[in-house]
Amino acid sequence: QVQLVESGGGLVQAGGSLRLSCTASGIIFSINAVGWYRQTPGKQRELVAATTKFGTTTHADSVKGRFTISRDNAKNTVFLQMNSLKPEDTAVYYCNAPLGANGNWGQGTQVTVSS
Repeated sequence: QVQLVESGGGLVQAGGSLRLSCTASGIIFSINAVGWYRQTPGKQRELVAATTKFGTTTHADSVKGRFTISRDNAKNTVFLQMNSLKPEDTAVYYCNAPLGANGNWGQGTQVTVSS
């Protein structure tokens, strides 16, 4: 059974930083694409960043230069480093693997950025 557990969310002031972690069991991150999504009430879940099994990464235009996705295959963990946070980054952040709607999802971690 696949389990994805996100952590690291919280309340931060605008301009601050957070690092989200997604640790997995039942799935090997090193051979799968993994993504971070976020969702706010009334809106569709949007892809924030993703990393392929080859290590290439992609980031949404809204977070480029501020967020960085990375992985530690030895720990079967994927990270999302979020810097220069803005109030519009407030959302529930979800880990997804294998990447895509048919993949597995974590329970989400709340990120709240105050102005």
